Amino acid sequence: MLRTRLSDALKDSLRGRQERVTHTVRLILAALKDRDIAARPSGNATGIAEPEILSMMNGMIKQRRESIEMFEKGNRPELAKQEQEEIEIILTFMPKQMSDAEVAEAAKAAMAEAGATSVKDMGKVMAILKEKYAGQMDFAKASGIVKQQFG
Repeated sequence: MLRTRLSDALKDSLRGRQERVTHTVRLILAALKDRDIAARPSGNATGIAEPEILSMMNGMIKQRRESIEMFEKGNRPELAKQEQEEIEIILTFMPKQMSDAEVAEAAKAAMAEAGATSVKDMGKVMAILKEKYAGQMDFAKASGIVKQQFG
């Protein structure tokens, strides 16, 4: 479904001559194709699954946020603005992000499911969260929330 939305968005942006959208969607599709090709040797001929696509897109957002920070330090506001626009376009394809309260509830449920009792079990909890909520939460924030719940 997400692949179809991306293809449709590319066609629509080309028709509407929306250069920034076209550029960003092409970047997403290129990264997706790279991931699909990399997955072939492991027997995955149909391409990566949607949670992996969402994870890839989260990575793209993270890269752009880091770039914005560097561009602002380097006094390049026009490039920072361009990266921010790309983030906004990528976010249109992502599911609704969970609030901190929702992340805390999900973390409690994942801790119970994993039988987690200490910070040593953090990996199990994060694996459950990544499996169930790919693309819906910022896992850097989630790990902080999980640590708080252990402490």
